[in-house]
Amino acid sequence: MSDDESYELLGFDNVLLPVGDLGEAVGFYERAGFAVAFRFDEAGIALLKVGGETPGILLRVEEALGHRTPPWASPRLWLEVPDARSAAHALADAGIQPLDEPFPVATGWTVEVADPWGNVLGLTDYSKRPELGRRA
Repeated sequence: MSDDESYELLGFDNVLLPVGDLGEAVGFYERAGFAVAFRFDEAGIALLKVGGETPGILLRVEEALGHRTPPWASPRLWLEVPDARSAAHALADAGIQPLDEPFPVATGWTVEVADPWGNVLGLTDYSKRPELGRRA
């Protein structure tokens, strides 16, 4: 490929999250409402479904990774939900405490959680701008 050529981004493949223990990670994400598409313990991976999309969240074991709190500047993966404030209550009922109370954003509300390894996921809705959401 020459310097003046480009490539086309077609969309997301999987998002990979490092975890220290596959069983513990799968349990955490199942409590958070994710379905497991597949789990391959010998390879140290499990794929979580995200809506009806083919790509998902791939949990990948990193042997030396221990529990940690999320660093302030850590990347965040936000996923669309119908109602973020309801999601926050469901997470709390499942024993998963949000990092903070749900907060308003330009399109609606968002709540963020961190897994035991510091990966931060946000659940966000489009209640203020439903025409931009998937359920419009």
